[in-house]
Amino acid sequence: MTLGSIPLEFVLFALTLLGVAMFHRHALAVAASGLVVITVFKLLTSGFHAGAGIPGLLAHLGEESSGLANLFMLLTGFALLSRHFEQSHLPGRLPDMLPDDWRGGFVLLALVFVMSGFLDNIAAALIGGTVASSVFRGRVHVGYLAALVASANAGGAGGVIGDTTTTMMWIDGVSPLDVLHAYVAAAASFLVFGIPGSIQQQRFAPIAKSDTEHTPLDWPRVAIVGLILVSAIATNVTANLHFKEYTHHVPFLGLAVWGALLVTAGWRRPDWSALPDALTGTIFLLCLVTAATMMPVEHLPAPSWQSALGLGFVSAVFDNIPLTKLALEQGGYDWGVLAYAVGFGGSMIWFGSSAGVAVSNLFPQARSVWTWLRAGWYVPIAYLVGFAVLLATLGWRPH
Repeated sequence: MTLGSIPLEFVLFALTLLGVAMFHRHALAVAASGLVVITVFKLLTSGFHAGAGIPGLLAHLGEESSGLANLFMLLTGFALLSRHFEQSHLPGRLPDMLPDDWRGGFVLLALVFVMSGFLDNIAAALIGGTVASSVFRGRVHVGYLAALVASANAGGAGGVIGDTTTTMMWIDGVSPLDVLHAYVAAAASFLVFGIPGSIQQQRFAPIAKSDTEHTPLDWPRVAIVGLILVSAIATNVTANLHFKEYTHHVPFLGLAVWGALLVTAGWRRPDWSALPDALTGTIFLLCLVTAATMMPVEHLPAPSWQSALGLGFVSAVFDNIPLTKLALEQGGYDWGVLAYAVGFGGSMIWFGSSAGVAVSNLFPQARSVWTWLRAGWYVPIAYLVGFAVLLATLGWRPH
């Protein structure tokens, strides 16, 4: 069934994403309702990729079960990893590295960029926001908040553990090397938004570092963070080299992360109190991802740099997780270009990325689309500049 030339599944999916964008406080309920409606529609009409009716649905979920399990374990595991990092007291040392003028704000953005590459863009944005609130005495400009979110999203774009979208690509079999060149665009965009954002913040509220004594670093927690990341990377390499035929049936990555968390729990206890919120966010994303797997991707426009560019702007309004899943289902993209587009594109509006939503929880003044766009005007420009630099230097290299 179609609406004009558009399959009704896409209409229902778009309405679900629109509902998420409009009703943030009820995002989980909207996403779950959308999944139920789409599932019932598929049951009654066109069926699933694996067949029609209940058998087709069960077969479809069976095909997707490993990827969904991986995503579930990685998202919840990274939430606990982030708490280990925060409780190591290492973030509290970051202000010591900052110069006393506008360059201090720029260095903080750079630290968020780097942290996002190996930690997680949400955690990096929250750590950066916490440090910014301290060194700017609570007076953080909305434009600088937009730059901070953009730093987190850009920093995670080229690494498969820095953003949920790139992690999904990794789970789906995309090589980390095929995503890495997103950093060409990310670095170019960082210069475009980082400098004006830092100068803007310095004029609004100059940096003022604290002279208070810091709590000693908890080195075991730092070591645990490193062990978890090394375990995930080593497991992925081993699985793809020696157990490739099992990667779509066994959630190796998620098992590695949770195995490392449990093995080290006697050394330093994970902050289990982080799990309830992580579970809510994870289930929300799994609903959207599962719905995305049911879309008839054969009706999507052919993959091209133009469609990737457009997905970046779409991700500023709609969640980039299901958009990434649609692209993975379709195939044929340059994964580095796509990773940059959907990863960084969400920075253009405060609710366009999970990092933006998380930062707006710390700074409610950011929850205005008009204020965000007016104060962070350089973020959309940075997106276009980064995209152009990547195409000009490396071109479009689909896989």
